[in-house]
Amino acid sequence: MPVAVKDNYNTVDMPTTAGNLLLKDVKPAVESTVTRKLREAGAIILMKTNMHEFAMSGTTVSSLGGQTKNPYDLTRTPGGSSGGTGAAVASNFAAAGFGTDGVNSIRSPASANSLVGFRPTKGLVSHAGVMSASTTQEVAGPITRSVDDAAIILDVIAGYDAADAPTARSVGNIPKSFTASLDPKGLSGVRVGVLKNFMGSEPIHEEVNTAMANALKAFKRAGATIVEIDDPFFDANVFNRDYDVTKWEFKTLFNDYLQTLGDKAPVKNLSEVIASGKYHKPSLEKFLTATDALEMPAQETEYLARLSKIDGLRDHLLARMAQQKIDVVVYPEQKRLVVPVTELNQADRTGILAAMTGFPAVTVPMGFSKPSSTAPIGVPIGMDILGRPFTEALLIKISYGFEQATKVRKPPQSVPALRQ
Repeated sequence: MPVAVKDNYNTVDMPTTAGNLLLKDVKPAVESTVTRKLREAGAIILMKTNMHEFAMSGTTVSSLGGQTKNPYDLTRTPGGSSGGTGAAVASNFAAAGFGTDGVNSIRSPASANSLVGFRPTKGLVSHAGVMSASTTQEVAGPITRSVDDAAIILDVIAGYDAADAPTARSVGNIPKSFTASLDPKGLSGVRVGVLKNFMGSEPIHEEVNTAMANALKAFKRAGATIVEIDDPFFDANVFNRDYDVTKWEFKTLFNDYLQTLGDKAPVKNLSEVIASGKYHKPSLEKFLTATDALEMPAQETEYLARLSKIDGLRDHLLARMAQQKIDVVVYPEQKRLVVPVTELNQADRTGILAAMTGFPAVTVPMGFSKPSSTAPIGVPIGMDILGRPFTEALLIKISYGFEQATKVRKPPQSVPALRQ
């Protein structure tokens, strides 16, 4: 299986750059655990993909690779920060791909490219050998064209890794095979909670809302029960503003990663990157300057307060699911269509809920916008399905059931068809 890998996974036979010009020739000495497992299973690491530089934003632009475009609409971004992988898999450049997800970064490209993006429970898949942006929030996972491909890949990459302590949580929580959950009738009897507050209410949100309404009808036709979650606590804008801890974790993680490169590192720390000016300033300068200014970030009062809020969010979500007897929670991964390449930020994303809780979530295609002069079959729209910790088997069952009941996905017209 030829696979495309986001360029923050260490690969010893090709550079690992995180999209940064300074790192364009750096080949790390140690392979990431995920790519090692893939190679051992027979996969070919065919390419490294462009990403939003340092995985710091959601439009997939970098000083090394420039702007990646959406193959369904070349005027729009492919989501981010794993947008290069999303565009590559959607365009049939590889059979499957890999990204990292610290806020939305596996699921945003899946939504924008009519793909399946699987964010596993924190600790199911090793993060060793990945240039990380956040200890608390980030995980590694697959981006595929189908749910069954994602299940096959999880069988290969899931499991304990001595090089990544959080994977000890996975022991006893991995089924014999995730593929055993591929049930075409997987929606029958399932109670699905819909986050009302994760839906937009303005004209710009209408096409996504229409796709979501059609998805809920498909759930019902396939035997699921829809339960509305009307709780003002669940506000994605608030979570993005007041809960995200990347600012307090990135600097230390990045500087530590540079140390692992030894003499191969062209710079010693983040301060030197900033001083060089060799990074995508329009989207990164404000963030990099702010995180570099923190002298002891792990002891900052604001950081500790946010970690406490995250604990409260986990408990609140689990309590709500228990009270309403909900199996999974669903919502649009993005309230509006993916933004044009002229914009610096990916607006109205909701996937931070999974990133903050560490719970598993899978994005599946649920429709397209109306066709336009730049999007001949429309712009893809994706839905998140989120579950309790280590319920990946249930998520596979439900997402596969939805996929088989709807068969929404269509390949882009900007690339040749895949030959059989």
